[in-house]
Amino acid sequence: MNMDTPNRKKRIAILGAGESGAGAAVLASMKGFDTFVSDASAIKEKYKTQLNDYRILWEEGRHTEALILNADEVIKSPGIPNDAPLIRQLKAQGTPIISEIEFAGRYTRAKMICITGSNGKTTTTSLIYHIFKSAGLNVGLAGNIGNSLALQVATDQHVYYVIELISFQLDNMYDFRANFAVLLNITPDHMDRYDHDMQKYVDAKFRITQNQTADDAFIFWNDDPIIRRELAKHGLKAHLYPFAAVKEDGAIAYAVDSEIVINTPVAFNMEQEELALHGTHNLYNSLAAGISANLAGIGKTCIRRALSDFKGVSHRLEYVAAVRGVTFINDSKATNVNSCWYALQSMKTPVVLILGGTDKGNDYTEIAQLVREKCSALLFLGTDNTKLHAFFDPMGLPTAEVNSGMKEAVDAAYRLAKRGDTVLLSPCCASFDLFKNYEDRGDQFKKYVSAL
Repeated sequence: MNMDTPNRKKRIAILGAGESGAGAAVLASMKGFDTFVSDASAIKEKYKTQLNDYRILWEEGRHTEALILNADEVIKSPGIPNDAPLIRQLKAQGTPIISEIEFAGRYTRAKMICITGSNGKTTTTSLIYHIFKSAGLNVGLAGNIGNSLALQVATDQHVYYVIELISFQLDNMYDFRANFAVLLNITPDHMDRYDHDMQKYVDAKFRITQNQTADDAFIFWNDDPIIRRELAKHGLKAHLYPFAAVKEDGAIAYAVDSEIVINTPVAFNMEQEELALHGTHNLYNSLAAGISANLAGIGKTCIRRALSDFKGVSHRLEYVAAVRGVTFINDSKATNVNSCWYALQSMKTPVVLILGGTDKGNDYTEIAQLVREKCSALLFLGTDNTKLHAFFDPMGLPTAEVNSGMKEAVDAAYRLAKRGDTVLLSPCCASFDLFKNYEDRGDQFKKYVSAL
């Protein structure tokens, strides 16, 4: 990695002043760049304060092209599409466009434990961080959760970073190297962003393995058909650590006889019932986290303790309350169909399922059978529920529709539910039609459930 301080005259423009953009600006400023931050929306006060503290020039509510197109390099927020007009202009003139993670990686020699996948990223990232932190290691949490990697590199250096990476971040990473790359699964997601071309999305996910060497580790779900197909294409140099739900050829970690087993580099086993997280999807998350900790040299006792006392992640199969015999579960983080599939699979009682939001090119076929088997009723929550009606109405289940907000959705779901049912918010969709983000959607769900 290049550890040299760049020429002070080099100019960096940063598009987007959220957590990643503001952090990248601080690092760029500290490394002597002529730094400018531009956000087409309003900038949160805490980020304005951060930028002002470092005397970084910024603008909000617009992109002044003259102050951006003259940059030597641009750091782009992952939320800005690659085909946005300004991005196309920058590409046309040959200006390098990178992510905050790519930029931060130039200025640290820390070990990078990077996690991606269509589902389970946040839980696995949080679990790995919990294990490393419990073991007393000097570790930071970054990427799509936690604090900006760039800001931590600038002001709070760590020996390890555990980083959740979404495909949009991986799109603009080129020289960054993951020492441990964890790929949990690949199922359709963000198809609207990838021209409805699944291979483009797959290619983005596999960028997590680029630049890995024989000294690095690639940890992946052995039974994912897409991952298995792609392995041969990429000529990976990293050591492979496949995991599976059951003992099978090739897998170095799996469950057998009510235990989870990791065979290498240090033999490890643990009773499955002692895991804090339950369900098949969480078995995969726990195995991936256990392998990562094992590779980092963390002791067996510490791994077992951390896997058993982990508190879980907000908005992911989060128990909210039981109201007069009806259980409410917040799975607002289920922003794609496969994530909802895992949620439904884990349900043991009849389900009133709340679906809907901003569709990302979803194919609901994957959950059709589980909806028939598990659901007693459906509630469609969104400004446009046409696609949901077209797919699910032929099933003949009781339905309700809410176009306004979460209070009405909670009230309607409660009316649909019978004693012993579970109301499950697992929307399959992004939240931006009615909510700020999936956290806002989940928080409102919890608020109005608590008010019942």
